[in-house]
Amino acid sequence: MNLTRPHLNYNDAPGFLYAGFNQDYGCFAIGLDSGFRVFNSEPLIEQARNESDEGGIALIEMLYRTNYLALVGGGRNPRYPPNKVIIYDSIKAQAVLELEYKSEVKNVKLRRERLIVVLSHKVFVYHFSLHPHLLQTFETTDNDKGLAAVSASPDHAMLVVPGRQRGHVQLIDLDSLGYYWSSATDINNTHPHHQPHPPPTTANVSIIAAHSGKLSCVALNHDGTKCATSSDKGTLIRVFNTTTGTLLNELRRGMDRAEIFSIAFNQDSTRLCVSSDKGTIHIFNLDPSTMSEHKPRGPTYGQVVVYPTQSPSQYGLTQNGNRGSSLSFMKDLLPKYFSSEWSFAHAKIITESQCLVAFEQKNTILAICADGSCYKFYFDPKKGGECVRESFERFYKPDSL
Repeated sequence: MNLTRPHLNYNDAPGFLYAGFNQDYGCFAIGLDSGFRVFNSEPLIEQARNESDEGGIALIEMLYRTNYLALVGGGRNPRYPPNKVIIYDSIKAQAVLELEYKSEVKNVKLRRERLIVVLSHKVFVYHFSLHPHLLQTFETTDNDKGLAAVSASPDHAMLVVPGRQRGHVQLIDLDSLGYYWSSATDINNTHPHHQPHPPPTTANVSIIAAHSGKLSCVALNHDGTKCATSSDKGTLIRVFNTTTGTLLNELRRGMDRAEIFSIAFNQDSTRLCVSSDKGTIHIFNLDPSTMSEHKPRGPTYGQVVVYPTQSPSQYGLTQNGNRGSSLSFMKDLLPKYFSSEWSFAHAKIITESQCLVAFEQKNTILAICADGSCYKFYFDPKKGGECVRESFERFYKPDSL
């Protein structure tokens, strides 16, 4: 969640530049005009901070719960040049690696064996060690937001970035690049005699025409088998199979234009949560196994009721258990709106601040907001509907230095 790019909200905390979860959502880090802080997600506890008058951090990427962080300077007084990536050792409290580029760094993603650096029109993929080896460079369309997502599973390394054409995504199998991680090549333990397999000349890359408009958000599930995308229109979220490119789900956030800030899968990829500038978090079911055993709710969103039958869709629910139109059986005759899948559950952020969302436990979601607040919501896995706010905490205040 990059707060240095234009999205004005008078509730946003001054000096708050960035927020991002680690790979398993158990921690998150924030970048500030004065440095950075690291928090445990549940319970919400500050674990580390590094703040001074040396300058701001506009981007911070954690490597699970290790002592390594990727930092990019920013704000009114950047600590590091915005065209540099700094790998920072929090135990030694010093930089151990520095990479410089010809233009501003838009994003950084880490895996134990991969370092991905995103510029506005290029993506660099490295074998991650104390002496990074550039494996491949990929061209993209204009990517000022630095859109990129990487799978967290140690068994499958998948990367998604924008394609060369507007609305397209590139699905890159990082394992096909060679140089697999082992303890001998880790940044913690570089072995001079270890010779990893050299990378192939070409990578395994798939292209999906996800949207007609410019991409606004991308996400991958844990094992990299599903990819979720949204466009700058912000009305539809599409979920694809990364192996076949097949469209698995088309989910409707709403009818009016919105900016999608965050998309996240749950651990078993049966649900998806989405946040936008409307201040509402939407939760969607992706799998029929999540469908309620009880009688489904009636239609909402102005849907028209027809004579009920035993079919769930006639009560306003789709086969996946999301809300849908009772006239969806006439989808070939009616506008696309009537065949849409609407969210199964939803939660409201009071200030409508930009927020980053993630599934915490099985039926709870976390929201890290630009006003310095953290929400925890519970949703009923059977009934859905409006979520219950379980907690609200303030993790950052500008005057709490």
